[in-house]
Amino acid sequence: MNSQEDRSPEVPDASECAVYLKALGDPVRLQIVKALQAGPLSVTDLALLLEMEIANISHHLRVLFHADLVSTQRDGRHIYYQLNCEFQKNKSRAANSLDFGCCKIDLRK
Repeated sequence: MNSQEDRSPEVPDASECAVYLKALGDPVRLQIVKALQAGPLSVTDLALLLEMEIANISHHLRVLFHADLVSTQRDGRHIYYQLNCEFQKNKSRAANSLDFGCCKIDLRK
């Protein structure tokens, strides 16, 4: 049962799930994800909201982006970050969790 064909394609393997969990393992990145639950925000918006330096927020967003937890959308000169909707099974604004298939993260405030 070690072959790729034996696994369901919808359930990520352990290494893929570990990437998500590692990215969320930092308190700042978890705060960013919670902030993005309300909708897309720019780096500046997040820096003001979390009272942190823009460079620090940018670093954490880069980690989340490379883990495929957030996506970007350009609006003129501004880039807005949003949660990857693939992990939000409940697409409403009230979504309180991220479902990775291997586990579900509760984001209630």
